Order: sequence, then C-alpha cells, then structure tokens
Amino acid sequence: MSRKAPVNEGPSEIDITEILARIPHRYPFLLVDRAEEYRAHQSIVGIKCVTVNEPFFQGHFPTYPVMPGVLIVEALAQTGAVLMSKSLDVDVAGKTILFISLDNCRFRLPVRPGDVIRMPVEVLRARGDIFKFRGRALVGDKVAAEAEFAAMVVATQ
Repeated sequence: MSRKAPVNEGPSEIDITEILARIPHRYPFLLVDRAEEYRAHQSIVGIKCVTVNEPFFQGHFPTYPVMPGVLIVEALAQTGAVLMSKSLDVDVAGKTILFISLDNCRFRLPVRPGDVIRMPVEVLRARGDIFKFRGRALVGDKVAAEAEFAAMVVATQ
C-alpha cells in the first residue's frame, strides 16, 4: 500500500504535520515550520521561525550569528516543494522533489536569531513534473534574499 500525503482542499494553511508528510526533510535540515496562503499551482507563503538553537549558529558565526544564505535559499526551495507536492498530490512513498536550478539569487539582509522569515513563492512556469519558481525571503517588510529556482519530481524506488 502506498502512503499518500493528506490532501487538504479546505483552508490555505499547511501545518507542520502536513509538511512532514509532503517533503522528506527532517531536523536539522527541515527549514519550513508552516505555510499559508496556499493556492494550487500558483503560490504559497512559507514561514521559518529562526532560533538561536539552530545547529548552524554554533559556527556561523559564534559572536554574531547569521543564518547561512544557502540555507535561506534551501528554505525557499522547501517551500516550493510543499507547493508542488500539494498541487500535484505527489505519492511521497515512491517519489521526492529535487531542487534542479537556481538563478538570479541575491542576498540583501542578514537573517539573525529571533527573526521570522516569510517566504512568498510563486510559480513562474509548470510543465508536468517540473516547476519554475520566484521566491523571496522577507524579515518584516525587508527582503533578506530573493531567487528564481526550479524543482522536479523524481522516482525514489
């Protein structure tokens, strides 16, 4: 019997339980706490609450902790993966969603412990199992990072 992630056609909120059912990432690499404003095949807003307990802060940087930019981009990609998984109703037992490209990436503001990152991600193009996205990482009303990226569904079995 294959395990399918729950399909929730009701409210546009996606809680941590559904995120865990939709993408394979786990601590310490799960970088999305919840999502909101989900619109199938169109857009989503991921939320990451950054705490000083994150393991990367031990070395990046101990006296002035800053979230690594590559992890901010990964959080954007995970948000896009949640959107894809829910939109396509991906059977997570035999498939996963992989990040395949990154373009026009810019870092504008350091992300620090205590920040809440809002990550609006919109679909630019979708063809079958490949989606191209534009995403921004916002702290308050300021852009911390922005990028265009693509992901695809691949079989794992």
